Amino acid sequence: MAGEHILIVEDERAVARGLEYGLSQEGFTVAWAGTAKQALELTRTHPPHLFLLDVRLPDQSGFDLCRQLRAEGKRQPILMLTARDEEVDRVLGLELGADDYVVKPFSLRELLSRIRALLRRAYGDLAEPAPSSKLSFGEVEIDWERLLVSRRGQVVDLTPIEFRLLRVLTTHPERPFSREALIEAVWGYDGSIGSDRTVDVHIRHLRAKLEETPATPRWLVTVRGVGYKFEP
Repeated sequence: MAGEHILIVEDERAVARGLEYGLSQEGFTVAWAGTAKQALELTRTHPPHLFLLDVRLPDQSGFDLCRQLRAEGKRQPILMLTARDEEVDRVLGLELGADDYVVKPFSLRELLSRIRALLRRAYGDLAEPAPSSKLSFGEVEIDWERLLVSRRGQVVDLTPIEFRLLRVLTTHPERPFSREALIEAVWGYDGSIGSDRTVDVHIRHLRAKLEETPATPRWLVTVRGVGYKFEP
């Protein structure tokens, strides 16, 4: 893709202008919203390919906006910006549906790397069908050509990252993946700079949506000391 549209949701105008300039120089189309209300209005009139969402906003928190976007069925990647390098903030954002996060201060190079990885996973190779058009396990069926996952005949709403993670695991049955390997395969950047908790949270989301008993998973299992695998 080229000229992907990114919506920056950031109340500090100086920060937003710096991001807008840097992203525009890289070929992105950029819009800016200073409040959650403005972001929702822009989303409904000109949906972006990706949200760049600050945690601190004047009218409501970025966490609340993230939750609202997902509740409205918005599946675009959400990259959260936080000024506090605290585990609780990062995990909370992921729990509410964010795909990734960057801690301020960050370099433009790091931000671009994460943005491109999310866009590539959401709109690039994610759109390519797997060699086999369908896969079934238990009450779950995956239609790779239509990019649909259903359970008991009901469509399961997965984010692009969740779909990609499920695809990597299920197309390599019984192969254990470390968290670092999954970060590289799913998010598209060096696993050594990623967070183990990022993978853990998304695996927990998948189990909640697909497993009969998420606390004791049958299909998406933990490999102690390694990471995760799909057990057919």
